[in-house]
Amino acid sequence: KAMIDPWSRIEQATIEKLDPNANKLHLSNGKEFSYKALVVGTGFDHSCEYIEGLSEFDQGQENNGTYVHQLDQKERIVRNYHNGNFHRGGSNICYSPAAPYKGEGSDFYALYFESLLRQDKLMTAAAAGSRIEFWSPNKFIYNFPYANEVALEECAKRGIEVNLGWELMKVRQDADTKVATFKNVDSGEIHEQDFVQANINPPSRQHKFLLDSGICDKEGQVDVNRYTLQHNRFENIFAIGDCISGQTTRTYTGAIH
Repeated sequence: KAMIDPWSRIEQATIEKLDPNANKLHLSNGKEFSYKALVVGTGFDHSCEYIEGLSEFDQGQENNGTYVHQLDQKERIVRNYHNGNFHRGGSNICYSPAAPYKGEGSDFYALYFESLLRQDKLMTAAAAGSRIEFWSPNKFIYNFPYANEVALEECAKRGIEVNLGWELMKVRQDADTKVATFKNVDSGEIHEQDFVQANINPPSRQHKFLLDSGICDKEGQVDVNRYTLQHNRFENIFAIGDCISGQTTRTYTGAIH
């Protein structure tokens, strides 16, 4: 992990190549490390750059109402402090990317935002037509059947619009209107949705050097035994966290439990 996140680098370099057959790591600064055993805990490559236009919103004024669900710097805590609060009208979009992704299982704020909005409506601080919408390219909210069933039922009770199978392609400012462009993962249909506020968890991708190394499975996840976290082919490689294979909740909440 120290080779991946800028705030925790030791070598001030990133890994460019992993050779598991030779037990070697090649760094961007030209250095080469050999290892007797290797623990891989890189997390995901998690960036708002993967959604067109999101970086511009993210770097804009806080009052643009567009928040990125990403823990990358302390300033984000301040920017996202009132995320979901003070929603006065129109659509509040909550978006989760294709699984597996960073924060999976802990980024579903739609029910929380609805409770805040309901209070505001009772006090006439929000328009009666204000609504919370959940969008995702996944066909589920939670990738665990019982939890997913409970969440969907609760959304139906509270009037939260759930749109599954829709991938967020870009966001843009169109005069005084903010527009999100979604693509249906099955039909390819394009839908444009006006919004006033949005909480967006950007896509997560596996690091390229891991994909190129040959230690990942067909799903692009590091191929480990789920009980021992030891690699299924290279016995001196272990992996932890988001980058590993298997059906697990990729979030610190899962790690705590």
